[in-house]
Amino acid sequence: MKDRIAILLFAPLIMVALAACQTDSRQQVLATTKSQVELRSFQTRAFDTTDREKTLRTIIATLQDLSFVVDKADALLGTVSATKLDGYQLRMTVTVRPRGETQILVRANAQYNIHPIEEPEPYQQFFAALERAMFLAAHEVD
Repeated sequence: MKDRIAILLFAPLIMVALAACQTDSRQQVLATTKSQVELRSFQTRAFDTTDREKTLRTIIATLQDLSFVVDKADALLGTVSATKLDGYQLRMTVTVRPRGETQILVRANAQYNIHPIEEPEPYQQFFAALERAMFLAAHEVD
């Protein structure tokens, strides 16, 4: 009987404590300190190619070269998600979509643990490596 009373008393406390730990993704998205236009400016690059499949393969190779482990790649959606574990968790999701008749738009979104990365440096490093890889792939250099 005492055990049953203890369970009835502590169950609501445990439920309240667990509910307090929940992270609201809407609050995370709205908590950004930079404007969305500014973020997009260093998260996005256009490439002069229409070969979406080759671009996705190059993105995967670039992420692997940067010590990421590819978690998921979806050619139909044009997305690649990868994680880098180096004493911390860095997660990057890259999307590919057509831009006009002659270009492909590549956008990268990175998170450090659960916080979005708003500084341009990680994106600049990724795109610098991707640009080199795209150049080499376009000129068929191994």
